[in-house]
Amino acid sequence: MASDVDAVAAWRCVLLTREHVVRAIEQDLREAGEIPLTWYDVLLELSAAPEHALRMQDLGARVVLSRSRVSRLVDDLERRGYVERRPDDLDGRATLATMTPAGRQAFRRAAKVYLRGIEEHFTRHIPPAGQHSIVHALQPVVDHHDSRPG
Repeated sequence: MASDVDAVAAWRCVLLTREHVVRAIEQDLREAGEIPLTWYDVLLELSAAPEHALRMQDLGARVVLSRSRVSRLVDDLERRGYVERRPDDLDGRATLATMTPAGRQAFRRAAKVYLRGIEEHFTRHIPPAGQHSIVHALQPVVDHHDSRPG
């Protein structure tokens, strides 16, 4: 078992890495005149969903950067014409967020900057074996928390 010092150092490194890389990618997107990273996060999830649509509750559970603000982000994206809300045909009480063609276009443009940023600010500093080790080490933590209710 690792010492407490190693555990705290590992945790601190995860937090600092996330903070630095997210800020750098946000800056890259801003300088390129693309959508903000929080918008990209929402559009990424909608892009991967069947029919580019998710129930608002499911979208809130999936986004990485902005869980507490998903409703406001969808409002912003809707005002720009990148997302539209519509009733869920399967559950009349639920609302779906659906990516529009304009949203898909904005997502594709920003994706180039985003993926380049991941490479420039993160993966190029870690050899492939280290990248594999990160996934291997952190995936059980993600899985544990994903399997918990709520």
